[in-house]
Amino acid sequence: MNWIIRNTEKLYCHTNLNDLLNSSWINISEFNWVMSDLDVINFSKEQLPIDLKDDYSIITPENLKKIVKTDSQIIWGVISAVKKTEEPIFDIKNPPFAEGNDDVWINDKFQVKNSSCEITAWDSSFTIVKFKDGELSKKFKAYFDEAIELEEFNF
Repeated sequence: MNWIIRNTEKLYCHTNLNDLLNSSWINISEFNWVMSDLDVINFSKEQLPIDLKDDYSIITPENLKKIVKTDSQIIWGVISAVKKTEEPIFDIKNPPFAEGNDDVWINDKFQVKNSSCEITAWDSSFTIVKFKDGELSKKFKAYFDEAIELEEFNF
């Protein structure tokens, strides 16, 4: 199941990783993370363990936890969770992107082919979360009960 969050009081701001990736629905430590096409506002003075000039970065769970703790907001970007036992599969010449990509609105269309979960930050207005893992999707929806099915969303 794929979801979109438009209005919520559970997020300080859209795609705020500190609120979004809380441990009630996902264990960050189970995945490596592909972060791409990032436009970020860092609310803290801590240095992010990622170079935002890169088209994409593969982030360890430990570094993602550091990013989460900075209380940053992703304005635009794609964050894909890939099981730690796998190498992410995507076109490195055309890494995942959000702005201008109509595929983010299509159910079950993943930019990292073997991601378990893909989060798209859309202009700090929407948070789109797609799942291949049904149990993870159920946990997400139980926490973000205000999320609506992506295919039901019309703007």
